[in-house]
Amino acid sequence: CKFYFTGCVLRGKLREALIFSMPVSSSSAVNVYVRVHRNSPYLVCMDLPLSQSEVIDPNYLWIGPNGQNLKRKQYVNLTETGKLMLVGFKEHMSGSYMCTLSYRVFRNDMQAEEERFKTYKFMIYAYREPDYTYRISVHFTTKECKLAANKRFFEELQKILNNLVANLKCHIIDSSYRCFSVKRPKHGLVDELFIVFQGNVKVILFLHHSFYCTWTTYVELDWLIEKFFREQWYILKHEFVNIPAIHYIDHSFQVTRLDSCRPGFGKNDFIHNDCANCCGIYFIHVLIFSRTLI
Repeated sequence: CKFYFTGCVLRGKLREALIFSMPVSSSSAVNVYVRVHRNSPYLVCMDLPLSQSEVIDPNYLWIGPNGQNLKRKQYVNLTETGKLMLVGFKEHMSGSYMCTLSYRVFRNDMQAEEERFKTYKFMIYAYREPDYTYRISVHFTTKECKLAANKRFFEELQKILNNLVANLKCHIIDSSYRCFSVKRPKHGLVDELFIVFQGNVKVILFLHHSFYCTWTTYVELDWLIEKFFREQWYILKHEFVNIPAIHYIDHSFQVTRLDSCRPGFGKNDFIHNDCANCCGIYFIHVLIFSRTLI
């Protein structure tokens, strides 16, 4: 279902500039996606056509999941104009939210009065950012595959890379290497180390909140590691008279980003094909998937 970011006009009120979610009509539900531990946008208990006319004596009743009346709830910011904000959104707050609007309509110069009711439904979905992991592979030449120094070299490389990314609160995981004999065009048979590892983000827990590295951090992680290997070839060409037996092969650096959801979250491009890469969460037998909107 579509929804609009717009203004709302009530009797005696000025047009407001706040961003909020408004139903197109009372017959359609609005999907809203909220990042865990963030505030939701304002949910408006009124549809677009009604917002463009005067509404007399409006009253609002907000009901949350499990039929709870949301008035005076600590995690709710409810305005006098019927707008609802969920503060510090948590996974268990996901579900169906419903608002009933009652208002008066006068006819024949105030001689006839009618009370009308409209109900609006919002499906509120929680989401977390996926855990970003970089799978990186590089090749090094070696004197021979049975060389004992191969293992020592690999262990030292792990230490160097972990120190390199430590300030980004990232660490190297699932490292491994294998040695193969390789025949390259215009070259003879050469033994090479095929090294594979992943750069993952540590999760820091503080007061039951999870903090994640920003997208800028992931970009910096990729840049730091790639820069390190590019410098290896420059150093070999300009600072070594005799090239070491084990050395980096230029242009062998490859990186692939792997996005994974945390336990309890998942992806489903069939149910939510407009958000195939989004992580969602199960809540009361309802499969919830989400995307970043705020």
